[in-house]
Amino acid sequence: MTINFKARKVNLRDSFKERTEKKLKKFDKFFDENAEATVLVSLERDRQTVEVTINNNGMIYRAEDTTQDMDESLDKVIDLLTRQIRKNKTKLEKRVRDAQAFDAFASLAPDYDDVEEEDLKIVRVKKFSVKPMDPEEAVLQMNLLGHQFYIFRNVDTGEVNVVYKRKNGDYGLLEPSED
Repeated sequence: MTINFKARKVNLRDSFKERTEKKLKKFDKFFDENAEATVLVSLERDRQTVEVTINNNGMIYRAEDTTQDMDESLDKVIDLLTRQIRKNKTKLEKRVRDAQAFDAFASLAPDYDDVEEEDLKIVRVKKFSVKPMDPEEAVLQMNLLGHQFYIFRNVDTGEVNVVYKRKNGDYGLLEPSED
């Protein structure tokens, strides 16, 4: 796994980088060598945020935490990622094994039908109209409804966008891209 470090308003100590690399290496058994982890550390007043994003063949795992200590935030983020990975362990193992088997000998790939996967069950389908509005209006509508996210058609671009409420109380905007 390739690990990239980014820092905002803070200098990263070599000991922190080494500790992070050591903790992320335990995930190597779930991801192939093409996996890429991005560690973003930022400082806002006396609060240090550590965000780790792992991208492997289109699967993205992300966790972030904010505390007064960078190392404490890292520990919490690793715990969150461990829970996410454990939850999807059978899917990850199957994907890694399938990729390795295909690379080696596609015709000799072992049968993985005995691996039990947790069924993801959709319990409700809701249809609604996507109204044209600007992002600020969508945030207001979301707050009026008391939801954590709101889907709308951006009046400026004509694209379907999503606004959402972040953990820290700020708002985010999701826009589609061609990538």
